[in-house]
Amino acid sequence: MDTKFSVAVHVLILISESPNPLNSDQMAGSVGTNASYIRKILALLKKAEIVDGHRGISGYSLTVAPEQLTLLQIYQAVMEKSDIHLLDIHQNPSDQCIVGRHIRPALTEMFADIEEAFARSLEGKTLADCIADIRSRIDTMHSEKI
Repeated sequence: MDTKFSVAVHVLILISESPNPLNSDQMAGSVGTNASYIRKILALLKKAEIVDGHRGISGYSLTVAPEQLTLLQIYQAVMEKSDIHLLDIHQNPSDQCIVGRHIRPALTEMFADIEEAFARSLEGKTLADCIADIRSRIDTMHSEKI
């Protein structure tokens, strides 16, 4: 599965929570990838008007408050589609076989239901929810060390 979505959430949290503007090299270090990949993700987020950044100026800023930015919006921005498409059906089932004849419509309906549920789930979560979860994990980690 493509990792653009998780990388996008990662960099958006970095942008939101960093006290100083971060450049793509710094973000790449946190993500564990190269800066050119981060710039591609940022370009998609900028195209979707989720972040703003200017050539020659280091750093990016969110254009949407974390509480207002749903995971569905982020997913759609980086996948460059408005619809969710997670599951594919094999191309050439045999019409000579009873299962082959009926597998495509059966799976098409099931997969559509699954993808719709996934979209609703993403729509119900925000970037702020991700930030809160990370903060909670940090707090737990600090309390365990004491």
